[in-house]
Amino acid sequence: MTIIEVARSAGVSTATAGRVLGGYGYASSDIKDRVRQAAEALGYRPNRLARSLITGKTQTIGVVAGDIESPFYASVLRGIGDVARGEGFGVIVTNSDEEPALEREAVQLLLEKQVDGLIVAPCDPAASKHLHDAVAANFPVVQIDRAARGLAADSVSVDNLGAARHCIEVLFAAGHRRVGIIAELERPFDDLASFLDQAPRLISDANTLMPSWQRLLGYLQAHHDAGVEVDLRLVRRSGGYSAAAAKEATLALLQGEDRPSALFTADGLMSLGALDAVTDLGLSIPGELSLVCFDDLDWMKFMRPGISAVAQPVYDVGRAAAECVLARINGTRTPLRRVVLATTLNLRGSIAPPATPE
Repeated sequence: MTIIEVARSAGVSTATAGRVLGGYGYASSDIKDRVRQAAEALGYRPNRLARSLITGKTQTIGVVAGDIESPFYASVLRGIGDVARGEGFGVIVTNSDEEPALEREAVQLLLEKQVDGLIVAPCDPAASKHLHDAVAANFPVVQIDRAARGLAADSVSVDNLGAARHCIEVLFAAGHRRVGIIAELERPFDDLASFLDQAPRLISDANTLMPSWQRLLGYLQAHHDAGVEVDLRLVRRSGGYSAAAAKEATLALLQGEDRPSALFTADGLMSLGALDAVTDLGLSIPGELSLVCFDDLDWMKFMRPGISAVAQPVYDVGRAAAECVLARINGTRTPLRRVVLATTLNLRGSIAPPATPE
């Protein structure tokens, strides 16, 4: 069913029917009613591609998620979708798998699809020329979870550094001094010692680091504030975003000499791998090992004991990102926004004083 049939049924010109159904130009109330009633009776559905040729808008938002299978991105996408739908926008979702080449391909695809705005989680904050090019062309871009270095675009994230610091402070308050950390820490730093040397300078621009590095900064800051020397043997990087890699890193840490009395995991997959390792080693929580995790996953509250974990406002991240990009699409010219949302540490039964005072 085309607009020609709608116009014929309503007794108006095709141009008039187009103005009414497209929501632009003038038409009397009587004519609007006749056109809309005819469209409904005939089951007419507007051709968005044709409309976009007139308006220059496709009423779509493109999203590049880091890992579409992650519970984090699932909730973020729900927040984006709810806001977009409420404003009459559709959402096209792509996945980068945290690979720069795949991210560039995804961004190019979305631009070719002529989306009106882009929400992206930059997987390499230090190398995002494709995003800089989009912003230079006045294309609306909003970043989530982390920010590309020097990119003049809005961003929405959580307080990774502050949340991680608080976790370590809680463990210190319980009497622990040897606290291990399991984190991805894949790029861009090859050497932990050099990262440690740069940490004071990096804190002021932490949002341009990947989340696992931000959380390591919080770990280091808590040690500094408490006057506890950092032992780099307790910092273990999985080198990949997988539970299997996290398990290997945790086994190496807990089977080594002078193992930690407490453990902090930097995200949900790191937590899965670490708990698998703890189970294999037969260690009791919190009797032999205290544990606090980043990302409060559903199963953590059902374990006995329950696992203390940081809850991120992931749905709100998606909502805020969608609101930002829609505002830019609608022509908002306010200063760049950097939205940082607070987290919540849900304390359960996985933290206790160390078996031997430290």
